[in-house]
Amino acid sequence: MSHEQYILAIDQSTSGTKVLLVNSKGQITHKSSASHTQHYPQTGWVEHDPVEIYENVKTLLTEVVQTTSASGDELAVLAITNQRETVLVWDKETGIPVYNAIVWQCRRTSDMCEELKEQGYETIIQSKTGLKADPYFSASKVKWILDHVDGVKDRAREGKLLLGTIDSWLIWKFTGGKVHATDYTNASRTLLFNIHTLQWDEELLNLFAIPRDMLPEVKDSNELFGVTEDPSLPFSQIPISGVIGDSQGALFGQKCFEPGMAKATYGTGTSVLMQTGEMVDGTNGLVTSIAWGLNGKVSYALEGIINSTGDTIKWLKEQLELIDEIGEAEQLACSISDNQGVYLVPAFVGLGAPYWKPYTRAAIMGISRNTGKPHIVRAALESIAYQVKDVIELMQSESNIQIMSVKVDGGATSNRFLMQYQADMLDINVIASEVAELSSMGSVYLAGLGVGIWKSTDEINKLNQEHELYQPLMTSDVRDKYYQGWKQSINGVLVC
Repeated sequence: MSHEQYILAIDQSTSGTKVLLVNSKGQITHKSSASHTQHYPQTGWVEHDPVEIYENVKTLLTEVVQTTSASGDELAVLAITNQRETVLVWDKETGIPVYNAIVWQCRRTSDMCEELKEQGYETIIQSKTGLKADPYFSASKVKWILDHVDGVKDRAREGKLLLGTIDSWLIWKFTGGKVHATDYTNASRTLLFNIHTLQWDEELLNLFAIPRDMLPEVKDSNELFGVTEDPSLPFSQIPISGVIGDSQGALFGQKCFEPGMAKATYGTGTSVLMQTGEMVDGTNGLVTSIAWGLNGKVSYALEGIINSTGDTIKWLKEQLELIDEIGEAEQLACSISDNQGVYLVPAFVGLGAPYWKPYTRAAIMGISRNTGKPHIVRAALESIAYQVKDVIELMQSESNIQIMSVKVDGGATSNRFLMQYQADMLDINVIASEVAELSSMGSVYLAGLGVGIWKSTDEINKLNQEHELYQPLMTSDVRDKYYQGWKQSINGVLVC
């Protein structure tokens, strides 16, 4: 009788690390987590200690392995999903980082990026990488380390140093320094990788003065990256596969395997990601990214960011004090049958895609003498659904791909009024996952494909099917009337 096969999954995020053990049915059987220190050496600077992160990873792996009955030969593969863009430089002989990892949130290279824009480089960067010249991405952080840490530039020129995002660092450490590699998703967020040629780009490397031999090899997410050799790990010779950046991991975890499948993650703002298959150039503020590399084929995605969604509900609670608990918003919205022409445009920090008006300010439109607390709360919830519709319509028009359904995750998915209204506005099914660890599950599915636990995405589609389905119920006349009111309200604030 064949024994059970387990996947160990590392989710190394901005605030901490989680390790999961997942069986071949896609069920999480064990998990353990730990936070790491956030270092703020100056205002706007954010760093992590990569050695602390690796020690945490090892501790959590040991905890999970020791609390499970899985034997060594049942541990089939080690998967990694990680915070994107955070980057570090280390010595290839000693393995010692030359400086802390500089985190994606760090703004220390803002002036460097502004200079690149002023010199006209943003168009070149955008055409090659799909991204903007922004300190968010990795390249300017590496340049800062090379320029500011004593002796590092010379050591880099002499071929003594390596650079990598957190996935690369973990892989290098796990394999005892034998493997220096990353996957397409993490490479595509560095500002050094050409998403057309799928190569590190010489012109971009020259622009940031980064030696080519510091960079990792780039692989498909489900390729074999190497095997574990670090003697301080609680196991040895386990293959490493299923390596993917966290946002793309969530897209795969949501099983958006076909072009036209999209997911929306509702947080403070909302990130909408659509799998496009072939590359679609992002315009009007949409970003083009690599979704993943799978079995020798790279798929692409479009990403749209909405600034204020969950934050709007927080505003109702904290500033306006209209609700005591987030859950009350649903009850109030459901207590009236119509919005009565009241709209909230939540431009607290300007409007993102597709408007891109950073200086526009928020407004409540259509107030009458009958307007009460339920109308304001309902308008706030509706504004989330309208903004997601704006982005999805833009994605459909730019890609010429019809979106078939939207998979949703994040805190706001517990609000049934909002989810139903979202389905009604989009006129397609909205599917709320009951699995919280979607980035991890994306890396798990890829790793399972990498070592043959699952033979195809069709098999993965049959796993973890528990979800809440919201189907559109609204007539097209009513939908058009509500959305027209939203568009008029947007135009009202844009002319102010």
